[in-house]
Amino acid sequence: MRKRPRTESRVADKHSSPPTLAGPTPDDSDVPISTANGWPASQEAVTAARAFLTECAHAQQPVLLLPDKDADGLCSGFILHRTLLALGLAPSLLSVHFVAKGSNVHAASERAAIARHGPRYIILADQGSRACPPIADDASVRTLIVDHHQSDAFPDGAQVLSAAHHEPVATSSTLAYILCRPLVLAVSGSAEIIEQLEYLCVMGTIGDLGTAFRWDPPFPDMRDCIKRYSKKVSNEAVSLLNAPRRTARYDVLSAWTALLNTSSPRELVSPSNLHARRLHAARKEVREETQRCAHTAPTFSGDGRVALIRISSGAQVHPLIATRWASTLKSTRLEMVMCANDGYLPGQGMTNFACRVARCAKHGGKPADDGDINIIEMLKDYADRVPGLRAKMGEDFARGHKQASGGIVRTQDFERLWSVMLDAEPVELGAGRSQRKKRKTGTDQEPAQTNTLEGWIRRKP
Repeated sequence: MRKRPRTESRVADKHSSPPTLAGPTPDDSDVPISTANGWPASQEAVTAARAFLTECAHAQQPVLLLPDKDADGLCSGFILHRTLLALGLAPSLLSVHFVAKGSNVHAASERAAIARHGPRYIILADQGSRACPPIADDASVRTLIVDHHQSDAFPDGAQVLSAAHHEPVATSSTLAYILCRPLVLAVSGSAEIIEQLEYLCVMGTIGDLGTAFRWDPPFPDMRDCIKRYSKKVSNEAVSLLNAPRRTARYDVLSAWTALLNTSSPRELVSPSNLHARRLHAARKEVREETQRCAHTAPTFSGDGRVALIRISSGAQVHPLIATRWASTLKSTRLEMVMCANDGYLPGQGMTNFACRVARCAKHGGKPADDGDINIIEMLKDYADRVPGLRAKMGEDFARGHKQASGGIVRTQDFERLWSVMLDAEPVELGAGRSQRKKRKTGTDQEPAQTNTLEGWIRRKP
């Protein structure tokens, strides 16, 4: 049985007595799903987070939102943005900050940028987390983290609402929706606002879980919302929202601006929408760059569990290429597809890489189910085979989710990691038989049969 994470109880203890505030007290009676069963997070953590948002609005002091750059981050951030305004926070007191390309909220440059906003409250949405000093140097600044990324450690003093240990793991957009809907209903009966929260939840969730995701319980029933705008329009909106942050220009703000100035997914995707024109142009750029990079042949690790595709691009197309190859590449032992991009941060000597579980992956001789293959643990296991390598790669290594991870590491460290993978011995299938012939170091051995997968996949010693 999975243990309840200690982090939530630790954080809840810090805020076990939230301030008494004027106004209605929301509960789950009007939300289409209750948190009493511990989903998408503990009821205690959800209640404390609602008190935090209510306090933000009543305090009428500067609030800074830090949403992540993808569709789930943008949509969860905008749900929080819309909720704070509905609760009465003055628009002039609500600011938004996006981290720079290749950076994170814990970097010194980002901490300085956050401080320049002068916030009294900080809310991070979908950013992932780690053990570190407080986000703000001023100890009186309060911080709320709304997230679903795998983590058992958080910034000191932060209040945490995490879905990471509550299966099935909700997206940050779903978590924000369930957090905020009762708050909005308690102060406003506006159907327009509720519909907005619903389509934001749908778009953010599609962005993380894919267009084929089925809204089965315990996820909220969003069939009416999807029918209202159509699945095609919702999918198109997600594609457009994700495009700007993938370009070499990295203009995430254009996606946020489009959300701010549209009232529905249908309006967002309309070619006549002036605020969405940049989104369409960005998507075209990303498609062209993905096509340029997508034909690089994979190389296999020594144990056959990892396929590596190397690219060099200023655009964030490595996750797309990893996903594409993970869907199509087939091999008996393959578990993970990794795309490494040494051109995303030019001149910095860094490699950005994205990893996805291969669709053909097997666990115990049978097709793998969700959770059977843990990419984060795989990456850490390979790194631990070289003393000190994992620590050397730092906190930006093996971040994200079990089925979708990656990192940003120094190129020399990445090459060391890949050399470990290349030298990995194949796993034995049974007595006297291994999964593949041992790779002969220093030679290029072509198989006699040329119509096999190995016949067209380029190998490197």
